[in-house]
Amino acid sequence: MELPQNVQHQLAQFQQVQQQAQAISMQKQSVDLQLKETKKAVEELNKVEEGADVYKTAGTLLIKVKKDEMTKELEDKIETLELREKTVQRQEERIMKRLQEMQTSIQEAMKGTGIQ
Repeated sequence: MELPQNVQHQLAQFQQVQQQAQAISMQKQSVDLQLKETKKAVEELNKVEEGADVYKTAGTLLIKVKKDEMTKELEDKIETLELREKTVQRQEERIMKRLQEMQTSIQEAMKGTGIQ
């Protein structure tokens, strides 16, 4: 038995939203990883004595920087990543809610056609 055109269309949309959800999930993982790495870098930087040489990467170069400048830069990066993390979390919640609504709608449409 072939699915009605409207159900086929709903299923195609559902698959697209699933792909979007997967992409958002990957973004969330990436942001989480960057945030952990940056927090760890600040933690390690705090262990370094004042006046010690600190370097940061710039492409293939290592550039000497002041510890307090590097700390400020990393703290700013943490703040930005935390904002990004919240944004991605909200996107993920919205898309998961949309997926649930679409799934319910598809199930109702399938019941209406006698397919379960």
